[in-house]
Formats: sequence, C-alpha cells, structure tokens
Amino acid sequence: MQLYYAPRTISVAVAIALEEAGLEYEAIKLDFAGGEQTKPAYKQINPKGRVPALVVDGGILTETGALLDYIAAVAPQAGLVPSDPIMAARMREVMYYLASTMHVNHAHKMRGERWADKKSSWQDMQGKVAQTMTASCDYICSNGLRGPFVLGDEVSLADVYLYVVCSWLEGDGVDVATFPKIIAFREAMEARASVQAVRAAGML
Repeated sequence: MQLYYAPRTISVAVAIALEEAGLEYEAIKLDFAGGEQTKPAYKQINPKGRVPALVVDGGILTETGALLDYIAAVAPQAGLVPSDPIMAARMREVMYYLASTMHVNHAHKMRGERWADKKSSWQDMQGKVAQTMTASCDYICSNGLRGPFVLGDEVSLADVYLYVVCSWLEGDGVDVATFPKIIAFREAMEARASVQAVRAAGML
C-alpha cells in the first residue's frame, strides 16, 4: 500500500491506523506549501487534490473515513471496529461529527476560499475558529469520550481520527487546559506505539 499524506493533516490518522493494524505501507509526503496536491501528477491519483489517498491492490481509495474502514476490514485482528453494532455506530457517530463539523470548523482558518470569494468573509471565518473549535471540544468531552478513549478503554478508528483533530487545537486558539479529558486522551494516544511511530517519521 502507498499512503499519500501531508504532515499534520487529517491524512496522518490513516498512517496511525495502518500502524495500529500492523500493515506495511509506503508513506509518500506531498508538499502542500508548494502546491504539489494541485499538480496534474497528483490529480491523477486524487482528482480532489486533497489527502489522504491510499493505493491498494484494488485501486485508489480516498476520504479519511473510507480509508479507516478499509484498514479495519483488511486487518480485523486489530479490533479497530467493535463487534457490537451499537458500539460500532457510536464510534462512527464521532467520526462523522469530526468529518462534518469539527474538521470543517478548523478548515475555516485556512480554507475560506472554499466557501466565499471575498477576503473579508475569510477573515470573519478565521475569527470564528477558536469559538467553534472550543464548542466542538465541549461536545466531544460531553458526548464523544466515554473513557480514556472514545468507546471507553478500547481504541477504535474514532480515536486515531480524533487524535489528529485534537493536535490542531492550540493552533486554532483553543484553551486546551480547560479540557482535561482531551489532555488525558491525547496523552493516552501519545503513549501508543502507533502514534510514536508516525511522530518519529515526521508526520505529526
């Protein structure tokens, strides 16, 4: 497998999942600052010009949630998706919230052109990021974390997703000290070999 990623983006969640699953992969770094993701060579891999993209035997997969589900499916022994249907749904409830709301809140800081043409509108979006990300942290602490991890004591796909999103909080102006549950969650994840491996590789 080949994983196309950019450091400190959500694509790193896929690398963490691959490490958790014990799957071999080649990590291919894209130069976002240099616009490599917009060049024709990468657009042939992912026409959306975004990361992650995962090259597998059956073709090329995109979208973080889809890649995480694929990894769990090909490495069921890793236990990244609970067997209980309710718990699996609770896991995806958090993942879909991250994709639809919290990640979008974060993107308003740097990607305002996706939603508006006027730069003044971008500035309004940027000014709202600390507030919306703080509100998302409130939600995650109240409704997302059921223990050290999203589902309690066991790591799931939601945790690798949430961990990367939570690595952006200080940069988004969130006072993380007011969220001890998130601090404890990040510390628990950082103790895992999977996170240590991607950090050593310079992905985080």
